Amino acid sequence: MKTHYFSGIRLFSALIDACWKERYTSQRLLKDTVAGITVGIIAIPLAMALAIASGVAPQYGLYTSAVAGIAIALCGGSRFSVSGPTAAFVVILYPVSQQFGLAGLLIATLMSGLLLIIMGLARLGRLIEFIPLPVTLGFTSGIAITIGTMQVKDFFGLHTATLPEHYLGKVAGLLSALPTFTFADTLVGIVTLGVLIYWPRLGIRLPPHLPALLAGVAVMGVLWVLGMPAATIGSRFSYLLADGTHGQGIPAILPHWLLPWQLPGADGTPVALTANTLSALLPAAFSMAMLGAIESLLCAVVLDGMTGKKHQSDNELIGQGIGNVLAPFFCGITATAAIARSAANVRAGATSPVSALVHALLVLLALLVLAPALSWLPLSAMAALLLLVAWNMSEAHKVIYLLRRAPKDDIIVMLLCMSLTVLFDMVIAITVGIVLASLLFMRRIARMTRLTELPCNLPMTRVIRINGPLFFAAAERIFAELSALTPKDKYLILQWDAVPVLDAGGLQAFMQFCNKLPAGQHVLVTDIPFQPLKTLARANVMPIADRLSFCSTLPQALEYLSAPPAADALAVGQNR
Repeated sequence: MKTHYFSGIRLFSALIDACWKERYTSQRLLKDTVAGITVGIIAIPLAMALAIASGVAPQYGLYTSAVAGIAIALCGGSRFSVSGPTAAFVVILYPVSQQFGLAGLLIATLMSGLLLIIMGLARLGRLIEFIPLPVTLGFTSGIAITIGTMQVKDFFGLHTATLPEHYLGKVAGLLSALPTFTFADTLVGIVTLGVLIYWPRLGIRLPPHLPALLAGVAVMGVLWVLGMPAATIGSRFSYLLADGTHGQGIPAILPHWLLPWQLPGADGTPVALTANTLSALLPAAFSMAMLGAIESLLCAVVLDGMTGKKHQSDNELIGQGIGNVLAPFFCGITATAAIARSAANVRAGATSPVSALVHALLVLLALLVLAPALSWLPLSAMAALLLLVAWNMSEAHKVIYLLRRAPKDDIIVMLLCMSLTVLFDMVIAITVGIVLASLLFMRRIARMTRLTELPCNLPMTRVIRINGPLFFAAAERIFAELSALTPKDKYLILQWDAVPVLDAGGLQAFMQFCNKLPAGQHVLVTDIPFQPLKTLARANVMPIADRLSFCSTLPQALEYLSAPPAADALAVGQNR
């Protein structure tokens, strides 16, 4: 029976599997509610901080956590993933928001969502397995370095002009601005960061984000009384509602439907939805889709290891795509599964996507009830949150372990990906990293193909066993070694039982070797596995009288040479 191409793709797969196929009880609902509230407490400040780092107002991060969080939880293929803005996207979103404004960023997000849906329908979910660890570790560490650098300005309250686009220019600008640091912002940032680091050591089962922010606000309040104000969300961001209401900080309204291209661009006017605009945004959209796919699937794999469950990768890509298509129509920026929030979701006792829905509803509630209070959050405290996120994202312990223990090739790939991510962008880093890792891997495999001489009592006969794949990177060297090793032997038996692969390059090298045999030399190939045998048959390689023969086994070849039959050639695949 023929299986339909889309038979394995199902919307709502995680929700159906967790809540319909498995009995959903009131006890599970309670666990999911507690987990959702726990993750929501973490997500609210992070969503605002990540929106600020991406170059847009903080409420757009909350809209993303709510709208994309609900859509992806309903439609995705991982039951424990919690989606929203993540730190990895900051290095892509910030340049887009600066060049094209909020409208351009939302259009690029919409395009990335469509690309993710196409990737899911094309069944590309398993391709994450083909990205080597040094590549993923290199670009995530590079992103962490960039994010950490971007937080220096707010953490120290530096007075700087617009920083250059390139990383080295940013570093130079920040260093030159260090003398302008503000004591109040710096102290608030240090206290917040200190609480974030040391709170988990107290053993209290409350996420450190809330007490850290409260500590930062308390320090800011004391400094305010002493006449040393610190910058807050309300002092930097303002809003203008449709009814003409103007305010500072975050508007206490829910996200509502609108067309992304009708919002202001970088110049304050709506973005023209033309082919040129879409073409200019396509590279950024592709980067968002690639990073969203990688991060969401990596997150799902991590959660599978924590829970023993199994995600559905293609369904997860489609769910992520739907979330990123819907979010821009509610002013939501790019979203993907957040590893830290999803892991916290599992540790808090989540059993189904309902916990992610509760987390999104809590964000909506915070918009309505806590918007005035959220406007008082210090920017340096938000920067401290992202500094800790960047540190966790860098996975420094894995980098150090790889530098100490991994082969030299993997170290080179990781450092190159890290450097290219910092100095250029993630797409260049991943592309170069995968290509270089593939080339180095092929070189490593090619070096594994070797020749071994086996004992033989027949005169003027040599038996050679080829061990390893005969592919383009190894075959030419192997047959050159054979030519140099056996110039005077009359009979040369090649045992191929350890040759798993023969590709077009290996086939060409083999035929050239046979064509250049010295006069009177006869080659017999034995023990050919299925794939190389299929390649020879497909190429219509036939025995050549007094030059090339094929035998099923090595004993048969030795018997043939001891008492040669009248016909001096054996058929390809005889007795296989």
